[in-house]
Amino acid sequence: MSGMTIAVTGGSGKLGRTVVRVLREAGHDVLNLDRAGERGAGFVQVDLTDYGQTLDTLMGVDEKPRGFDAVVHLAAIPAPGIQPDAATFHNNMMVTYNVLRAAIRAGVRTIVTASSETVLGLPFDVPPPYIPVDEDCTRPESTYSLSKHLEEQLAIQLVRWHPDLSIQALRFSNVMDPEDYVEFPSFDSDPRLRKWNLWGYIDGRDGAQAVLKAIERGRRVPGFERYIIAAADTVMTRPNAELVQEVFPGVETRGDLGVNTTLLSIDKARALLGFEPEHSWRA
Repeated sequence: MSGMTIAVTGGSGKLGRTVVRVLREAGHDVLNLDRAGERGAGFVQVDLTDYGQTLDTLMGVDEKPRGFDAVVHLAAIPAPGIQPDAATFHNNMMVTYNVLRAAIRAGVRTIVTASSETVLGLPFDVPPPYIPVDEDCTRPESTYSLSKHLEEQLAIQLVRWHPDLSIQALRFSNVMDPEDYVEFPSFDSDPRLRKWNLWGYIDGRDGAQAVLKAIERGRRVPGFERYIIAAADTVMTRPNAELVQEVFPGVETRGDLGVNTTLLSIDKARALLGFEPEHSWRA
């Protein structure tokens, strides 16, 4: 499905830059909406905490109406601990409400939004109920993850109000670029260094692939869905059974853990989106 016009909020961020590039390479007209970015025809500087600016931008710039086929919402304070808890919650909830509501008002019916692996119970100071974890494991343990969980709940109600609307939440794992992989061999020395997300990650290029596939599915299928988006493997060379026994003894394991297979289940994304990670730090 080519030739769509797509707005990407937060397109100047780590994942956003890759998403914008991949969508453009796929033949789509992409507009980056962010507080900072490279000046040009593909970027609009906008304060997404301001509903008026958000709606105005999605309706058109310079009085030129611009109909978007899809909105990809990535803009957020991207992790806990960057700003005070209340600031993180207020920003992320307000921005998500503004973007989703403005997109609907502008006639957009395909929305892909960035949720987070943190809603699964990260940093797993309380062990997960089972391993691998899947989308049914929803247990926010920080203000940041609570905001992401509530953004998903907002989406659920919006698609109930608008039966023709598709909103898909991608629970991205820790986003990595190829230059980040040089650090990965050091993780083996202490399995607790990366236990906080069950040793998971996602290559930014595969994150962008998931966005593209979610847009394509959203154009066909209305409603709300959430997916874990992670690499097919862990950040470790040590085998999964050894890691789980050492760090999470007594936690129920479901199925074959594999040797280095992801412990953040991507079965749902594979089944419904056709998502298949193409990149690994091991390559």
